[in-house]
Amino acid sequence: MADVKKIATRDSYGNALKELGAEHEDLIVFDADLAGATKTGVFKKAFPNRHFDCGIAEADMIVAAAGASTMGLVPFASSFAMFAAGRGFEQIRNSIGYPHLNVKIGATHGGISVGEDGASHQCCEDFALMRSIPGMVVMCPSDDVEARAAVRAAYEHQGPVYLRFGRLAVPVIHDEDSFSFAIGKGECSGMATDVAILATGLMVAEAVEAAQTLAEAGISACVVNLCTIKPLDEELVLQVAQKCGKVITCEEHNIIGGLGEAVCALLSEKCPTPVRRIGVNDEFGHSGPAAALLKQFGLSAEHIVEVAKDFCK
Repeated sequence: MADVKKIATRDSYGNALKELGAEHEDLIVFDADLAGATKTGVFKKAFPNRHFDCGIAEADMIVAAAGASTMGLVPFASSFAMFAAGRGFEQIRNSIGYPHLNVKIGATHGGISVGEDGASHQCCEDFALMRSIPGMVVMCPSDDVEARAAVRAAYEHQGPVYLRFGRLAVPVIHDEDSFSFAIGKGECSGMATDVAILATGLMVAEAVEAAQTLAEAGISACVVNLCTIKPLDEELVLQVAQKCGKVITCEEHNIIGGLGEAVCALLSEKCPTPVRRIGVNDEFGHSGPAAALLKQFGLSAEHIVEVAKDFCK
């Protein structure tokens, strides 16, 4: 994919906020001393009076956003995933989730691909935390096109939304002119007969590459992009599971509590299907170049191919 355009979804987030801000005066943004890194600074430059820096006080930021939402405003609150979903969890649960307020949490720097910042910042537990909150929508877009569409959909959705964006530039795999997006709906590359690869976030591009390699080896694999982890597109997941009979899930997140477990919970109740989960295997990350870390942790097309070939013997 060397010739493919690459954009970090955190950049997509900042650009989408600026675009939406020009259309909707009720959109405001909160950040916690990280506007340059989360890219909410793009919005701040365009609309300085609608951007509020709460300092290194994520819990305060969350409750400030909650309060603003009760005034008819649509706040986006942003920090790194570790500090938004992690440090702010109790406030998100009690001040946003419990009263079901219209707050959007834009968390950047999620997963192993944070790279050199190391384990303390490589949040691989945010899906699990946010999925556990009743009424919370959880999304992790795969590229620039989908990320900008997801931000727009989050604004239009009435209720709390958690969006995870990445630091690492990733391939743009969607055609903006033909792409359509809806919360709770996945997209499938086409039906296959051997294995369905269900992926989210930056793992979607890896899954697409893996499926192409598998086809060359005579294995029929389809790729399902599940940007929305909650609510899961149950109809699509069941459809590909029934057709293929084998499912592989791929996520830049702990295999506990994320996409893999959401899929397994569904299939165990409605369509028992063999599943292999690819993700971070219940361990912490460490500092290093993002691309090298993804390969080390098995978050790569090569590892998906390896798992699929063994699975389809």
